[in-house]
Amino acid sequence: MTATMEAPAKAADVKELYAADPAAAQKEAGTLESVTLNSEDLEWVHVLAEGWASPLDGFMTEQQYLSCLHYQMITGSDAGEVIPMPVPIVLPVTEDVKAKIEGKSAIALKKESGEVVAILRDVEIYPHRKEERATRTFGINADRGHPYVDKIFEGGEWLVGGKIEVLNRITYNDGMDQWRLSPLELQKKFKELDADAVFVFQLRNPVHNGHALLMQDTARRLKEQGYKKPVLWLSPLGGWTKDDDVPLDTRMEQHNAIIKNKVFGETETVLAIFPSPMIYGGPREVQWHAVSRMNGGASHYIVGRDPAGMKHPTENAMQPSLGDDMYDQWHGQTMLQLNPVLSEKLKLLPFKFASYNKKKGAMDFFDPARADEFESISGSKMRKMAAEGKTPPPGFMDPDGWDIVVKYYQSLN
Repeated sequence: MTATMEAPAKAADVKELYAADPAAAQKEAGTLESVTLNSEDLEWVHVLAEGWASPLDGFMTEQQYLSCLHYQMITGSDAGEVIPMPVPIVLPVTEDVKAKIEGKSAIALKKESGEVVAILRDVEIYPHRKEERATRTFGINADRGHPYVDKIFEGGEWLVGGKIEVLNRITYNDGMDQWRLSPLELQKKFKELDADAVFVFQLRNPVHNGHALLMQDTARRLKEQGYKKPVLWLSPLGGWTKDDDVPLDTRMEQHNAIIKNKVFGETETVLAIFPSPMIYGGPREVQWHAVSRMNGGASHYIVGRDPAGMKHPTENAMQPSLGDDMYDQWHGQTMLQLNPVLSEKLKLLPFKFASYNKKKGAMDFFDPARADEFESISGSKMRKMAAEGKTPPPGFMDPDGWDIVVKYYQSLN
């Protein structure tokens, strides 16, 4: 019996933050004091400019920052509207920079090359309470072994908030800008494809055939619910990641290879980079990933096991019984289900765990009743095989995709 199809969700209202007159803004910027952005600051400007964080209109003011830290939300443009916003988007500056810009109503934001990127208006400066930010965001006691916590403590002692006007589109000239589609461009793309459901899979790792099996199964189940044209948005994270993650150019090469080889079957697939940095913030970051993808036009969202977590930097020394993961592997999914705003606007799709079925010689959905038929190929095991040039069991990953992964890991040697 076919399930009843729900009405397609209304496209999210996205607010881009570009200057109305870039030439005039450029001229004005030449008269202003400036702050130099590091590479991660620039990625957050990119996120803000294209409206991934709508309705946030710039780097967070103190009130927005506190609301984010303590309530994981900010107020929207409509009276009484609240928007999930679990991740702080802030601009840290040093004491010296604070002294230079204090009292200014507007400042210029520049790249390290000196190129003006944006103007920040209604400037507000407030203390960067680093331990509070780290502990409330990550739930650990400011452990510098966590790579993003370390970034927080390396940052300046003050935060600068204000409304942002970005002069031009942020580009990186790295051969991948064609896949950096904005939320409005994605919404238009999905409309042109006549998509009546857009299911998104966010990832920061190479795609194996277990992922492909899940995508094929998702498309099948959406059609059973009555959708005529479900479209897959493969949405790799494009901003900063920790040093031992596979870099974006390698991942994009691998993603393109497997799409070309139709590992997702006949499902229309849109490959588009999400420009946000990764903060490894567990359930809070899972919600950020969901909110931003909703702004890009997603109607359905797949969330897997601990997709925004990492190993605990101190291996849970205080509670060894919890193992070495920072967060429970299913709490991200649970928090999306409990979020009163997201659960109404974004349909969550179940994540089925796929493992290698030795009997079938292919990836298969894990069945506890036949556990002895399955072999788990963890990320660490996959990396070790790739580094040693070994071939995984047939059917684990598309061969062209595997060759790209092997090439990368062997280059590290």
